[in-house]
Amino acid sequence: PVPFIWPASGSSFWGKMGKGKTFTAWCNSHLRKAGTQIENIDEDFRDGLKLMLLLEVISGERLPKPERGKMRVHKINNVNKALDFIASKGVKLVSIGAEEIVDGNAKMTLGMIWTIILRFAIQDISVEETSAKEGLLLWCQRKTAPYKNVNVQNFHISWKDGLAFNALIHRHRPELIEYDKLRKDDPVTNLNNAFEVAEKYLDIPKMLDAEDIVGTLRPDEKAIMTYVSCFYHAFSGAQKLSFFLSPSFRRPSSLFLSVPGLHLLFPDPFRALLEWIRRTIPWLEDRSPQKTIQEMQQKLEDFRDYRRVHKPPKVQEKCQLEINFNTLQTKLRLSNRPAFMPSEGRMVSDINNGWQHLEQAEKGYEEWLLNEIRRLERLDHLAEKFRQKASIHEAWTEGKEAMLKQKDYESATLSDIKALIRKHEAFESDLAAHQDRVEQIAAIAQELNELDYYDSPSVNARCQKICDQWDVLGSLTHSRREALEKTEKQLETIDELHLEYAKRAAPFNNWMESAMEDLQDMFIVHTIEEIEGLIAAHDQFKSTLPDADKEREAILGIQREAQRIADFNSIKLGGNNPYTSVTPQIINSKWERVQQLVPKRDHALLDEQSKQQSNEHLRRQFASQANIVGPWIQTKMEEIGRISIEMNGTLEDQLNHLKQYEQSIVDYKPNIDLLEQQHQLIQEALIFDNKHTNYTMEHIRVGWEQLLTTIARTINEVENQILTRDAKGISQEQMQEFRASFNHFDKDHGGALGPEEFKACLISLGYDVENDRQKRTGSMDTDDFRALLSSTGCSLGDAEFNRIMSLVDPNGSGIVTFQAFIDFMSRETTDTDTADQVIASFKVLAGDKNYITAEELRRELPPEQAEYCIARMAPYRGPDAAPGALDYKSFSTALYGESDL
Repeated sequence: PVPFIWPASGSSFWGKMGKGKTFTAWCNSHLRKAGTQIENIDEDFRDGLKLMLLLEVISGERLPKPERGKMRVHKINNVNKALDFIASKGVKLVSIGAEEIVDGNAKMTLGMIWTIILRFAIQDISVEETSAKEGLLLWCQRKTAPYKNVNVQNFHISWKDGLAFNALIHRHRPELIEYDKLRKDDPVTNLNNAFEVAEKYLDIPKMLDAEDIVGTLRPDEKAIMTYVSCFYHAFSGAQKLSFFLSPSFRRPSSLFLSVPGLHLLFPDPFRALLEWIRRTIPWLEDRSPQKTIQEMQQKLEDFRDYRRVHKPPKVQEKCQLEINFNTLQTKLRLSNRPAFMPSEGRMVSDINNGWQHLEQAEKGYEEWLLNEIRRLERLDHLAEKFRQKASIHEAWTEGKEAMLKQKDYESATLSDIKALIRKHEAFESDLAAHQDRVEQIAAIAQELNELDYYDSPSVNARCQKICDQWDVLGSLTHSRREALEKTEKQLETIDELHLEYAKRAAPFNNWMESAMEDLQDMFIVHTIEEIEGLIAAHDQFKSTLPDADKEREAILGIQREAQRIADFNSIKLGGNNPYTSVTPQIINSKWERVQQLVPKRDHALLDEQSKQQSNEHLRRQFASQANIVGPWIQTKMEEIGRISIEMNGTLEDQLNHLKQYEQSIVDYKPNIDLLEQQHQLIQEALIFDNKHTNYTMEHIRVGWEQLLTTIARTINEVENQILTRDAKGISQEQMQEFRASFNHFDKDHGGALGPEEFKACLISLGYDVENDRQKRTGSMDTDDFRALLSSTGCSLGDAEFNRIMSLVDPNGSGIVTFQAFIDFMSRETTDTDTADQVIASFKVLAGDKNYITAEELRRELPPEQAEYCIARMAPYRGPDAAPGALDYKSFSTALYGESDL
């Protein structure tokens, strides 16, 4: 097996083979036999198709059928098939995979090609059982040994001056090279001469540039080996004739018998080859173009069949004729025989001339086929590109005309129109972006016409349709923009009018609503002044109605102007005013309602005015009567008070006078009834105030009831006084004194004395009350009353005073009435102390005990009275007696007689 010799990354091989020119030329020298070639060695082998074809050509074997898909997996499968084939030939590939070739890895691709060259171009070279490289070097040394200035020792420097290449060609084809004219100091000329001759006459493509070799200190060894191996294979066929030069073949009799294939020199095979050449040349010179790439590919397949099937036998046949002819001439010359001279038209030169013409026609035909296929591929590519771009453009333009023609802006709002303008601007940007595609479509169509595309008419028609449509779109776009901008300006004007309308309609609508509310307001008035004020305000409101009507017309005029602009420009205003919900219909409706409510308000105010005038009459009528009755009652109250205070005459005289006064009051009752009737009318009229008088019916009623009560109470008091006087035997003078004192201290004439007034009254009657501890409290306390009692001879303590207070004020109200005062004074002046009263007083002082102590007596009584009682009271002997207990009951019985207790 031939191992894959991986070149070092920094070696000169990779430096010189940066573009793989030598390997590319070597590959093309074989691929041309299959009617194709490569341009970029890194890219053209990525799909594996041409790599498999190259291996088929150089091996003469069929590889598995390649996959024609364009997916990555198809490419990897094809490259793997090629690598498997290389491995089957004994080549061990290390660190290389299909993925690297598919990915266009230049380093891996060149390494793989070098491995193929080693295996199929160099490995089979063997001279005297040497290795391939050494055998090739030995072959070169032997072939160039006779030539001066040529010393082949390696595959780099030894070839730099170009003489070795020329020596190899001259050794095998001396007629092609004038070796003696070559100079060692002109390497560029030498190299170019050898490369051009090899390419022209030996079918060895030019794989190196003379300038690259001369300009390099050490030419690349592998590139030189690849190039030289082509010379070896071109000249290796001549070695097979060397056995004819041996002395054993010098005998003329054995000449024809010892030359294989000599029968081919007879006229029929010779004529058949010439006839085949003459018949083939017109076919190769036919340059009739085809319309489709499929037809040209069929021509290419036919040409490949010609190169693979038909031509190789003819090449062998021609080569054998030349070999046999040269061998025959050599044998004849060695045998001292005259040279063989074929007849006219049967000479080897005729074959060579025809073959050279065939080669030229073949080369031109192949170039034409490749160029034509490239042209058709280009045309198909351009046509497909045209169709794709045209389809994309047509799909993009679908519906655009209808979109641009629609008049959606006629019913759009201002916000909608602004959105439409922004959308249109975006469309214009998109349209401008598609301008390049339209230009590309036109350029592709132009190029298809220039390249004579067979379907140019349909391309031109489609292109013209696209261009015409593009012009229409441009015109429609411009028209739509103008329409949108015009509509925007008109809608802005309408919007400004709507805004002005809203600004004026809102306050006017609020004014109308307030007016309707005021006109329907259920007013409540109580005086004529209030209703007159409402009437004046209503008159003021009515005076503003003309100006309000003008404002209404102005507001409606704004709306009419907006509608006029819309109608004139065919704009469909959608919905109501965006700034307000107050429509002209609402304004007119409310204005009509205001107009209806004004006269209703007039009638209501006039009715209320009449009512208030009637109410005012009732007020004055009631006030005139109340202003008489009220003072009369007050006067009578004062007169009754004076009667009770003055006490002229006897109690019987006072009683008669009061009863006469009472009858005069009763006789005044019709005036009260009249006032009640007038008040009833006021109540029915719901009159609640009256500025013409301070008297209300309630006041009158209370005064009247108080007057009747007062006269009755006064009469009753006099009657009670008469009864008391008669029962107690009080003189008229005493009664008058008690009454005068009581009235004097009854400051408010309420018929009752407070504690302070009661105490002062007692003092005025001769009671000596010397206790000022509570004189300013507004009531007569226990000490005051005790002092009062003491002043009358009743020297009692607090307990006794409390007992007396409970008699004159049993309810604890804090006041003493005149009747209670009379009862008390009459009792004090007529009754005498009894044993029971004294015992009760002591019991109070003793805290309700059956005995009393000396301490309690000293605390409650004056010192002299206390000591008097202590000295005369016997000790208490009862079961509940305490130390120092005194018997107050026996003391009282001894003083006042037997007690009822």
